[in-house]
Amino acid sequence: MPRPLRLLLIEDLEEDAVLLLAEIESGGFDVSHARVDSLSGLLDALTTAQWDLVISDYTLPQLDAMAAMHLIRQHDPDLPVIITSGNIGEEIAVNAMRAGACDYLMKNNLSRLTPAIDRELSEGAMRRAARQAQMQLKENEARFRAIASNIPGMVFQLLVSSSGHVVFSYVSEGCKELLNLPPADLLANSELFCNRMLDKTKSSLRNRLMASSLSLHQIVWEGRIEGHPSGSKKWISVRMSPHRLEAGTVQWDGIAQDISPRKFAELDLLRSQRRLSALSSHLQIAKEAERMSVAREVHDDIGGNLTAIKIDILWLIKHMASANSDVKAKLHSLEFLADRTLQATSRIAHDLRPPLLDLGLLAAVQWEASEFTKRTEIPCLIRSNNDDIAVRPELANALFSVFRESLTNISKHSRATRVEVSLTTDNCTCTLSVTDNGQGFMQTDLLKEKSFGIRGMLERMRNLSGELEFSGSPGIGTTITARLPLHDTVRPQANSESSRNYYG
Repeated sequence: MPRPLRLLLIEDLEEDAVLLLAEIESGGFDVSHARVDSLSGLLDALTTAQWDLVISDYTLPQLDAMAAMHLIRQHDPDLPVIITSGNIGEEIAVNAMRAGACDYLMKNNLSRLTPAIDRELSEGAMRRAARQAQMQLKENEARFRAIASNIPGMVFQLLVSSSGHVVFSYVSEGCKELLNLPPADLLANSELFCNRMLDKTKSSLRNRLMASSLSLHQIVWEGRIEGHPSGSKKWISVRMSPHRLEAGTVQWDGIAQDISPRKFAELDLLRSQRRLSALSSHLQIAKEAERMSVAREVHDDIGGNLTAIKIDILWLIKHMASANSDVKAKLHSLEFLADRTLQATSRIAHDLRPPLLDLGLLAAVQWEASEFTKRTEIPCLIRSNNDDIAVRPELANALFSVFRESLTNISKHSRATRVEVSLTTDNCTCTLSVTDNGQGFMQTDLLKEKSFGIRGMLERMRNLSGELEFSGSPGIGTTITARLPLHDTVRPQANSESSRNYYG
């Protein structure tokens, strides 16, 4: 099939134009053309139609070939132009090529015309594609720079040289605000970035870069830098994604942002949490001391007074043999009332602080388990690796409170038929584990707003640098494990790794 060709022919002789068209059509082209022989005609043809190729005679009475070439190149830099002439010297041909002509042919030898047209059409298409790609690249680069300049922080690309030095290949305008440096300075001397980093921070990031260059894993890093030559410090966050270039070098694309406000807020929150934890610990200690004092006064003072009252009542009953039946009934009623009050006093004192804790944690746990079994008819098995669990009073109070709250939850919610308790110690830790075979729990149950019992258990553990862990799932029961260090330790921070698997 003939190939369509839109041809602009610059020629003043009709017979030469006919010969050129005949030669082109014989080469397999379906030609649609226009012929011009003046500068105004050329301008009109270029602005009113699209052309695939221009063939121009070099010598024209009304049109200079170089002026025509200049006009064509202004209109379309990639439009192929072939020069023809009946008599052209080598020097003129070279000048024509420099002016933008793609090829030149002698009119008396047009055998190269079809191959020249094929070549120039192909190369013209490639030039247009390359120019379009270049324009798109420039547009994309301008768009990227506009976006990068409006992103909070510094957008960058960097490499690590063979000597281990960091080299920035691109830095956005955010460098000014983040590092108080012009981007050009950082590009010229990448070590300025490293010089702003603290020594420990510098080695940490360099180690991350070395590891990332091997694994090609993303880097998420936070550290401190000097934000200004005056010595002010900043917290920055750096996120970088690596990719390997054709030469084998690894390049990272990333963004560095100032996170000082967030870090300062985190530090303020951490200080507030520590103060709150210290206050909670103080209140808990004061509460335990007050409960112990009230329990002792209830047991010793009120209980002692009630016992004395009962003794006096019994003396009256014994020495009033001649009293009438109403008086005797009243005395027996007073004796019964004194007994009930003594029982209530004993119960209140026990609830405030079990006296059996004075005999040891294991004894108190065993007694509480037996009382639980009496009330609920749920068997409660106790296991221990030591008959004498010797811990500090505050640890014993905390573990016993966790144990009692666990039994309360089991009786209220679990529908269990069996409870197993493990109380063990080693050189460093005392561990209490309470397991039931009930209906289990959902993780969301631990976060309910009114889970005050759970929160109380957790707070007791935290105040003593301990841990409280919940395990189990619906249908398979629940295990609550409390661990406390036997010796004084530094309380872990609220956001440390050691507390992330625990609730509260």
